[in-house]
Amino acid sequence: MNLITEKNLSKTIIFTFIIIMTSMIVAISYFYVNNTYDNFEQEMDKFVSEYYADKKKTLKKEINTVIDILNYNIAKSNLDDEQLKIDAVRLLNNITFEENKSNYFFVYEVKNMQGGDNFARLMVNPNRPDLVGALISTNVTDINGKKFREEFLKDIRNYKESFTQYTYKKPYSDEIKQKLSYFKYFEQWNWIIAVGVYTDDIENEIAIKKRDLEVKIKNQVVQNVVLFVMFLSIAILISIAISQKIDEVLKNYENKVISNAKELEELNESLEIKVQKEIEKNREKEQVLVQKSKFIALGEMISNIAHQWRQPLSELSSILMYIKFKQSINALDENTMNQKLQEADKVLDFMSHTIDDFRNFFMPKKEKEEFLLYKVVDIVINIVSSTLKNYDIKLEIEIDEKIILKTYLNEYEQVLLNIINNAKDVLIEKQIQNPYIKIKAQEENNHIILTIEDNGGGVLVEPKGKIFEPYFTTKEHSNGTGIGLYMSKIIVDKNMKGKLRVKNTKEGAKFAIIIPKNIEENKEINYEFV
Repeated sequence: MNLITEKNLSKTIIFTFIIIMTSMIVAISYFYVNNTYDNFEQEMDKFVSEYYADKKKTLKKEINTVIDILNYNIAKSNLDDEQLKIDAVRLLNNITFEENKSNYFFVYEVKNMQGGDNFARLMVNPNRPDLVGALISTNVTDINGKKFREEFLKDIRNYKESFTQYTYKKPYSDEIKQKLSYFKYFEQWNWIIAVGVYTDDIENEIAIKKRDLEVKIKNQVVQNVVLFVMFLSIAILISIAISQKIDEVLKNYENKVISNAKELEELNESLEIKVQKEIEKNREKEQVLVQKSKFIALGEMISNIAHQWRQPLSELSSILMYIKFKQSINALDENTMNQKLQEADKVLDFMSHTIDDFRNFFMPKKEKEEFLLYKVVDIVINIVSSTLKNYDIKLEIEIDEKIILKTYLNEYEQVLLNIINNAKDVLIEKQIQNPYIKIKAQEENNHIILTIEDNGGGVLVEPKGKIFEPYFTTKEHSNGTGIGLYMSKIIVDKNMKGKLRVKNTKEGAKFAIIIPKNIEENKEINYEFV
């Protein structure tokens, strides 16, 4: 028995459509709600973790701010240490300690760094004025039996700072609550300065945030479910209209007889010809686009190479002029000639490498090399040494000869040369008195940080990261293309898995090239640029 006929075809279609759409909407709603709440729990866990981490950063920042103030007062004041300590105690007793606030500063004057019954005298504690001036023991425990003073003192001995969690009396209350404190050793006065926050306050803030998010999530879920239902209703109405139209079409089809098969065939042939012509037109357009893209890529490549070659060509010209000058005064001896020829060979070799590097820049496989950092710096400095000498630019280099890097050697040289050239150009253009360039290197957390600092007045644009954008230049009279720092940023960040940063100093700009000691280790960069 045939269940589907021309008479019930439209009804069969609409009922099938309704069943399928309803099943899909129900399934989508179910999975959407479950996934939304699962994601909510995951986001809350992440939020709590990040919130505690931010609190730790805030505590550390508050202590560092206080220590900066103390150092400033010590450096600028003519008062003796005792008077300065009195002023500091008065300051710390009043900072952030207000009614209904649970964060306050407290200070220990260390008597015995190894701990014991009288390891320190309590100098500041607005929460426990009864203990101020008394000798404090590391053997005291909180209600959980934890010797928290012994724990933070151990960290102070080893790291000069400590994050410690323990229970303690809350201000303006007899309640004992869990507390997270940050301790830091102020060596000049033999003080331990600390600040803390009670975790129940943090949990209350998190609970408020969670309630707000839950309300938003519920509203969002309800809104989306309503939208799903509305969509289903509209789809059902549309399907009914379509089924009615199908009935009408079928009836018309039954009343019509195809009278001219040849006309239909000619129409098909005409359509095929038109389709073929359109395909050919599209192919032609695609070829034009491909050709344009090739020209654009070629133009960019030539522009980049020209930018990289400008300084080497200038150095080569300077070398030739020097040789010509020495020859004109009959002072060109063999040693000078050989030295200048060697410098010219280095410049030409670098120009040759530049072409290869730009050609291979976006190739997925390039060999990494292990090299001594100070030798690479010497190579780059040799290229620009004559210009630095001509303009009396003092060069200071502090690099440990044992520092080894494993990365793309020539690209590292390019980045270093770009930054040194920029510093040199700024010093020359601004006619800086007693110009200098300082190059230093250090190893930190399996990363090599190379800094280049000058006294050229610094980066005057905001934000400073704008100097790494393509075609942005601050050089006058079109002396720059804006490609050098852009390409350097691409090389360091993408190819070398590092960071290229810049900041202003009191006298100029300071660039930092932060590269993993071995880029194959792929470790996260966590460097505070100071």
